[in-house]
Amino acid sequence: MPTLRETILAALHARLLALPANALRGEVLPERVPADGLLILRDGEPGEPEVTLSPLAHHYQHRAEIEAVVQGADLDAAFDTLTASIGTALAADRTLGGLCDWVEAEAPRPVDLPVEGAASLKAAVIPVVLHYTTADPLA
Repeated sequence: MPTLRETILAALHARLLALPANALRGEVLPERVPADGLLILRDGEPGEPEVTLSPLAHHYQHRAEIEAVVQGADLDAAFDTLTASIGTALAADRTLGGLCDWVEAEAPRPVDLPVEGAASLKAAVIPVVLHYTTADPLA
């Protein structure tokens, strides 16, 4: 049986799979970026939880990351469309079906990456904070 953490990350990945961009989880950047863009979900860090007693509860602000990459002619518009679609997907259900207390993305910091012999890339890491509570940090 998967842990709550894994269940939440799988739900977030499923939300990204519904977008037009190709969504991967924990993969390396492939040689080719699809025309609609590429998203790679990184599990990130759960960080130190706040702990309450009676009943025992661990309150996490887990920082996952989404790497967003576009390649092609109009990088700015393609990147804007891709990041806006992520925001819309997360805003549609801020609890990922009741698994989290709240899900919130932070603003991306895009960079333009020249590629020798190919079209340039525009990419950013988008931190996504997953707020959830569990009775056991290993459950």
